[in-house]
Amino acid sequence: MAIPPAASPHEHIIHLSWAYLYSAALNAVAELGVADRLEGGPKSAAALAEELGVQAQPLYRALRLLATVGVFIEGEDGRFSLTPAGDVLRTNAPGSMRDGVLMVSHETFWRPAGKLAAAVRTGETQFTQIFGVPFFEHFARDPAIVPIFHRGMASFSDSENAAIAGSYDFSRFQRVVDVGGGHGGFLIEVLNAAPSARGVLFDAAHVLRDARIAAAGLSERCELVAGDFFKEVPGGDCIILKRILHDWADQTAIDILRVCRRALAEGGRVIVVDTVIPPGNEPHAGKLLDVLMMVSTPGRERTEEEFRRMFAAADLRLERVIETPAMLSVIEASAA
Repeated sequence: MAIPPAASPHEHIIHLSWAYLYSAALNAVAELGVADRLEGGPKSAAALAEELGVQAQPLYRALRLLATVGVFIEGEDGRFSLTPAGDVLRTNAPGSMRDGVLMVSHETFWRPAGKLAAAVRTGETQFTQIFGVPFFEHFARDPAIVPIFHRGMASFSDSENAAIAGSYDFSRFQRVVDVGGGHGGFLIEVLNAAPSARGVLFDAAHVLRDARIAAAGLSERCELVAGDFFKEVPGGDCIILKRILHDWADQTAIDILRVCRRALAEGGRVIVVDTVIPPGNEPHAGKLLDVLMMVSTPGRERTEEEFRRMFAAADLRLERVIETPAMLSVIEASAA
């Protein structure tokens, strides 16, 4: 989210230091469903508050703040309307980001972020210190969190899948295996782009229950396989790991790559879709995501050279890195 320009170094630091308040306001309006109420046109905070059963003045103050960063517009009559950015907070908007906001601003990410200094001091992920167990074990212990996470991940993925799938030629492959592919959003785009390929959506059984493959009309070309990618994955000449390796420390990521290497057909490719951190001081969404990974998971975002070293340790060779219109890159590897 853009932070208003500052007139001095002091103001710049002040704006950065309270930037978390924009996230808090965004979480509030997403949770309340404010954008859905504005789909039909502008409304005052009082009218919105009456519809939502909340207090008008606090709602107005949150909307006023978000209007300063382009999420809403407050008219001269005091009514608020949606901007293009605010519109994607609607539940039914094409490429809706509402679930993504609710995931990233959920306490499973929010609370560990507040302990970043402790993570820097100790080198330890703070999630376990707060919730008592590691990130993914916490999800297993509290099933109510699972749909928040999977809907949020789907929200992010739906906005990028077509662009990423269109950035790489998948038509050369016969059997594409999407490891940890969630509900299948990315694999659907890959299969649509490569009509002669067959697919395998591989994930935990409870995740596959909500797979979108049938709804996309691809049941005859794609099978659903449940399993554990730490142990074994289905074989294919294209094995995809999208937003998987960044969840894990280097050695665990290497272990996952070794499992994929064993399943890779001769002449095939392992395709990792993750952020690749560029050198220099320019802004990059992966640098933000990297800090989020640091406080909540064992994982990290990586540079091209760090991917190269991990691939080598898993008997793979980095062939090329392809930038996409999204924040993620396609990293192609072959058998070493």
